[in-house]
Amino acid sequence: MSGATHLTHDRTMNRISPPSLHRFVEWRWAVWLAPLAGQGPSVVHRMVVKEIMQLMHVMQIMAMVLLAVLWETGPRALSAAEVPPAVLGAERQRVAAIDKGAQAAVAIFAGEAGGGSGVLVSPDGYALTNFHVVQPAGVAMKCGLSDGNLYDAVLVGLDPTGDVALVKLVGRDDFPFAELADSDLVEVGDFCFAAGNPFLLATDFRPSISAGIVSGTRRYQFPAGTILEYADCLQVDAAINPGNSGGGLFDADGRVIGVNGRASFEKRGRVNVGVGYAISSNQLRQFLGCLKGGRLVDHATLGATVATAADGRVVVSDILESSDAYRRGLRYDDEIVSLAGRPVRTVNALKNILGTVPAGWKVPLAYRRSGRHREILVRLSGVHSSGELARIVAGGEEGQQAEGPPGDPAQPAQKRKEVAEIPEALRGMYEARNGFTNFHFNAVERDRVAANVATHYRLPKDNGPWTISGRLADGEPFRIEISDRRAIIDLPTGTTSIDATGELDTNLSPPGSGGLLAALVVWRRLLREGPAALGRTTYWGTAPLWESATKDGGGDRGDADAAVDGGIAPGTPGGSPLADVLDTAAAAVEARIMVGADGAIVGIELWPTPDADPCEIRFSPAPGGEASGMPAGFEVRHADRLFGRFRIDETMLQDDTALPDETALPEGPEVPGADPPAAAGRGESADRAALPGSGHGENRGTA
Repeated sequence: MSGATHLTHDRTMNRISPPSLHRFVEWRWAVWLAPLAGQGPSVVHRMVVKEIMQLMHVMQIMAMVLLAVLWETGPRALSAAEVPPAVLGAERQRVAAIDKGAQAAVAIFAGEAGGGSGVLVSPDGYALTNFHVVQPAGVAMKCGLSDGNLYDAVLVGLDPTGDVALVKLVGRDDFPFAELADSDLVEVGDFCFAAGNPFLLATDFRPSISAGIVSGTRRYQFPAGTILEYADCLQVDAAINPGNSGGGLFDADGRVIGVNGRASFEKRGRVNVGVGYAISSNQLRQFLGCLKGGRLVDHATLGATVATAADGRVVVSDILESSDAYRRGLRYDDEIVSLAGRPVRTVNALKNILGTVPAGWKVPLAYRRSGRHREILVRLSGVHSSGELARIVAGGEEGQQAEGPPGDPAQPAQKRKEVAEIPEALRGMYEARNGFTNFHFNAVERDRVAANVATHYRLPKDNGPWTISGRLADGEPFRIEISDRRAIIDLPTGTTSIDATGELDTNLSPPGSGGLLAALVVWRRLLREGPAALGRTTYWGTAPLWESATKDGGGDRGDADAAVDGGIAPGTPGGSPLADVLDTAAAAVEARIMVGADGAIVGIELWPTPDADPCEIRFSPAPGGEASGMPAGFEVRHADRLFGRFRIDETMLQDDTALPDETALPEGPEVPGADPPAAAGRGESADRAALPGSGHGENRGTA
């Protein structure tokens, strides 16, 4: 066919000569269609097949030519093109973040009991993991890091309800670690990766890495066959398989945004299907202080149940009269607006907030009644008693497990391994005591805080009576004297005193304070002699130091006034700094002493009886020129009422001698018409059986 001469293939030059591809296609269509007129089906079929084969041959030649061109010019083109610096930087950051997370990853091995994962969060070896990972392991376990070394580790603290445990690796003081990020800033679609020991594959201690995105935030996973409650957790599609439990979930900067714990699996096998859950880093941060104190920690309850009203409001459907929320004024059918600085728009939102707060914390609660807005500070009680927690840790609650959601298989409770012989490297690092996971670490934290206090206050040795004088908020003078034998306060309303040598719960002077003088006696003893002088003193953990909820005891305000005049300060949750807390029982009173990071005592709460409202003191920071570190003033509240604001003008630490004419001082209040001392600190309700947050009080609320 003469038309064939128009297309030539130069084998030497590896290219197709003219005509153009467009003319070639036109020519082929002419070849196909022209002979069809008057031809039979068989002839047409043969012609079409022949032409298709020729076309395929041409396309094969063109593909070979294209490959040859790419082979010759491709490398030169790639080397000439510059990759954008932003792309290279992002890649380097991703590699560095994964390397950082991998170094902080811990492979936990518990011998025949299995194992799991963990993540180091401090250079001295503290690592977070899951309660269900360490429960069968007992007190001691082996932990491997990506450097190939195996370390001994000891159990420190447990949060059974939240499925969290804290262990401490030993052998060095410069462990690689990852800091805790702010999980409230995590958004759906953010990059994340998990580093851990799935299926216990990390026999060389190098973690497996799985990457994905955050699929959801603030998820609530109720208990499935056990008490493990995942509140306010993160949902991710990064593969979380058996063995990943307890390992870290990291953000794009290699910071911990959560600890992996639960996942959804195929029914035919324990293989991840792309839905995993991680305990948020903010919840971990709020419990970390209690866990480092070797405590057996419980989660919080409001002492009230809530329901969704027909108009969508979250309202109180039942409330215990023994709860602190009731004592602060919350009632049936009140609308819950916010808790701990977070809005409450659904019942699950309230459960999410409560599930991230330790029992015993005070948090702000805002509610609305008849269109009026009110803010209060509520002390949250525990979900379980200390005895219940102890039985749960021992694995003895199989018969009382909650039902899980449909399709989510129940997790069988595991018996805790009996305390065996402690490895040599861990000798002296474990002490059993009721109510604690490992009391050794409680003593460590208590002594650390006591040392900080002693460093902050530069007091002369064997100093005698203290005299504190100044003015009240209205300008009237006051004077306080505290010695080993007595404490006296001179106020415009009169002079009162207490005997400092006896039980401090018998005289709660001055009236209306709830026991101001008794609290100042405890404060002085701690500063002069340390925790040993107070009797039983333990490290409670950390807690936020909130500002007063309302101004001068006021409560009801319109919505427009809700954020002014004594509104609750931002806090954690919400922004308030966390303070170390010492818990002491001395002279028939219970007290919690809050200590700032610099060692300054920033607050004292004193309970004459467990069912009473405490006397609450908040100290102002010491002035810059005050060498002794003594405060510039303090504020006293009792039962949500402001008792007084005291501005200190002078603090005298006298020689170790008795106060002049001390025996002539009055025994009790001299204020006309004052309530009897024992009644001054009595609360509205007497049916609570323990100090708030101790885990012994009654609890029927489901929130």
